[in-house]
Amino acid sequence: MRFFLASIRMRVGNLPITINALEFFHGVTLARKIRMRRNKLLCNTRQEMKKGVLTFFCGKMGAGKTTKSLEVSQERNAVLLSEDEWLASVYPDSITTLEDYVKYAGRLKPQMKKLAQSILSSGTNVVMDFPANTTPQRKWLRSVFSEIQAPHELIYIDQPNDICLEQIAKRRAEQPQRAATDTEEMFEQVTKYFVAPTPDEGFNITVISENG
Repeated sequence: MRFFLASIRMRVGNLPITINALEFFHGVTLARKIRMRRNKLLCNTRQEMKKGVLTFFCGKMGAGKTTKSLEVSQERNAVLLSEDEWLASVYPDSITTLEDYVKYAGRLKPQMKKLAQSILSSGTNVVMDFPANTTPQRKWLRSVFSEIQAPHELIYIDQPNDICLEQIAKRRAEQPQRAATDTEEMFEQVTKYFVAPTPDEGFNITVISENG
C-alpha cells in the first residue's frame, strides 16, 4: 500500500518554501518553516562570506618586516607563516646565495599558498612574513587572497638604507647562523630588485615610515 504526502511549494519573498502534510501534521507551521529556511540561508551566507584577513609586508632587507609580523600576528590573533622558518626547516643549510633563495622559495610557495588559503577560508587571520618587494612577489601574494575573495592588508615599511644595514648587522650578531646571508653585499644585491608598491596596484596599503 503506497502513501503519498501532499506538499505545498511557494516562495515567501526570495525564500523557496516547501511544507508537506506530514510536517503539518506534526505541527510544523508555515511560519516556523519560513524561520527555519531563513536561518539556514543566513547561516550558509555567513559561512561563505566570513574569511580571515591576510596581512603581508613590503620593505627592504633589514627594514623590520619579521619584527612587525610578530607584532601584528599577536595583535590580530593570527596564524603567522614565516618564509625564513619554513625554508630553514624544509631546506636546512641550503641557502647561501640569492640564487639559492630564489630556487627554494619557488619550491615552497605552492604549498604555502594552499595552507594560507585553507586557514583564511576557516575565518582565521593569517600573517605572511613573505617579501612583497617586487611586482611578481606581490602578484603571487595577491593570488593567495583574491582566489578565495579574502580581505587583505599590505604593510609597507619604508626605511632608509642606513637603518636597514644597522638592523642587519644587529641581526647577524644575534643570529650567527645568518652570517652567510645577512651581509652588506647581499643587501646591495637584493635591493637592486626592490620596487615599492604604488596605489595603481590596487592593494590596501598601510605605510610605516622612519618617523611613523
